[in-house]
Amino acid sequence: MTSTASSMDLRQGQAPHEGRPSWQRRLRRFGYAPGKDAPAGDVRDLLVPPYAQPSPRLWRVLGASPVLAERLTRWSGWGGPLLVTLLAGLTRFWNLGSPRAVIFDETYYAKDAWALVHRGFEVSWDQYGKNANDMVLQQHGGLAVPTDAAYVVHPPVGKYVIGLGELLFGFDPFGWRFMTALLGTLSVLLLCRIGRRMFRSTFLGCLAGALMAVDGLHFVMSRTSLLDGVLMFFVVAAFGALVVDRDRARERLAAALPAGPDGRVRPDASVADTFRFGWRPWRWTAGVLLGLAVGTKWNGLYVLAAFCVMTVLWDVGTRKVAGARHPYLAVLKYDTGAAFVATIPVALVVYVASWTGWILSPTDGTGGYYRDWAATDGRGGTWSFLPDWLRSLWHYEHEVYKFHVGLDQPHTYQSNPWSWIVLGRPVSYFYESPGPGTDGCPADAGEKCAREVLAIGTPLLWWAACFAIAYVLWRWALRRDWRAGAIACGIAAGYLPWFLYQERTIFLFYAVVFLPFLCLAVAMMAGAIIGPPRSTDTRRVIGATAAGVLVLLIAWNFIYFWPLYTGTAIPIDSWRSRMWLDTWV
Repeated sequence: MTSTASSMDLRQGQAPHEGRPSWQRRLRRFGYAPGKDAPAGDVRDLLVPPYAQPSPRLWRVLGASPVLAERLTRWSGWGGPLLVTLLAGLTRFWNLGSPRAVIFDETYYAKDAWALVHRGFEVSWDQYGKNANDMVLQQHGGLAVPTDAAYVVHPPVGKYVIGLGELLFGFDPFGWRFMTALLGTLSVLLLCRIGRRMFRSTFLGCLAGALMAVDGLHFVMSRTSLLDGVLMFFVVAAFGALVVDRDRARERLAAALPAGPDGRVRPDASVADTFRFGWRPWRWTAGVLLGLAVGTKWNGLYVLAAFCVMTVLWDVGTRKVAGARHPYLAVLKYDTGAAFVATIPVALVVYVASWTGWILSPTDGTGGYYRDWAATDGRGGTWSFLPDWLRSLWHYEHEVYKFHVGLDQPHTYQSNPWSWIVLGRPVSYFYESPGPGTDGCPADAGEKCAREVLAIGTPLLWWAACFAIAYVLWRWALRRDWRAGAIACGIAAGYLPWFLYQERTIFLFYAVVFLPFLCLAVAMMAGAIIGPPRSTDTRRVIGATAAGVLVLLIAWNFIYFWPLYTGTAIPIDSWRSRMWLDTWV
């Protein structure tokens, strides 16, 4: 895999090492490359690198004619990702209604979603007592929706998404899992396309998507109506929009640079320091998607902040490659304000709009929880000039914040974020012990079987990701590879904030939010293992064999753990053989 534009320096007339600080020269022995030593060329190829093309030898081996090879290459950009997505969709929608039960936190979100799409706010189901879940399963939506408001601690977007599936297919397990399965499938397609755009390689893009398609945590979360899978989708979509925005901005700047007498475009400080990118719809799209992410779960705020910093730094790199003498000043002057408006205010507006159902509910005590607070307990005060709905909403959010930071009630499956990356403590969503001949347990089992839905990633993928994280950090810090930096940013935004709440009751499945970036990291590492195109045939064969073995082992690992992901009944000894760590039980 070759370095991309942001890692190269094409300033004309400058020697490769001229003016470089001594600390950079010392770090070169460890692989530091602030300006990849490359001949001066067309800066357009650095701003907008071309996509890799399959070797003609591959088509000759496959027996394809030149015309067919050209068509296959052109179609592969979408054909490959769609095939990977088809695989992901078939596995996620297969027998989606099983287990036919309300598993884990579906007891909250499935019912909250049903209430939201019918009343506009969440309600308490306590009037049905402890049998509420059984009654929901028995009556298929015929159960009357209660009217008493419930105190909930997550924004409504994710529950509206789940509720859409319930409106389409009914208030049953298939209905409340449909949208998470759909978004989980679409997230695989997005990751394929994002990886292809980042790596300029259809193969590596499809590999990243395929790795996520065979990850157990992503699979389980796609088949369960929890909010984290919805949040993950919006985060990936926002990241993809920003990657497209980066490419579009670089294309515009490349087109504005003057060409020399030889037809080649070279860096130009006057253009790079003063260029205005103008309307950037993909950045606004990212702002909307990030608002939806925050409107699903509040940890989307950390992603919003990290992505805002990342996209501004991308603009710095763009201007620097184009020859800007003062790229930071230029970005501060021309880009930062527009970037702020397209993300923070847009996300805020989307977030507030997501509460429309609650805002429009009655204020006489029959509406949403705390909807009448401003007119009752909150009367008077410094902020009384604000609309009642806004003050009531602010009070609600403040109470929710206090709940989140103070949540420390012990739970059997809680885990510390230090253990997430190695899958130290997965979460059991569902467990039964059917006897021989019942619920899929073989009649000759001899003893009871185990039937479990375990929220755990594919172990070999996650353990390989530990090395991939180290690789992308090295690639970013010492090779200045923007792709590695972007991947590291995604992982950090979804992972590091949880270390601030190590005493809080938190769970491994929260890690699904940064899982796509782990898959990108493993794909990038696999590309490095295969080797750059200019490598010798021997090097490429050895590298491709090693990377292929790794991918096949990950796929086998997913198949091996399939019963634990789907709630398939297996003999208890087979279940025990899959408990690789004592903390998994």
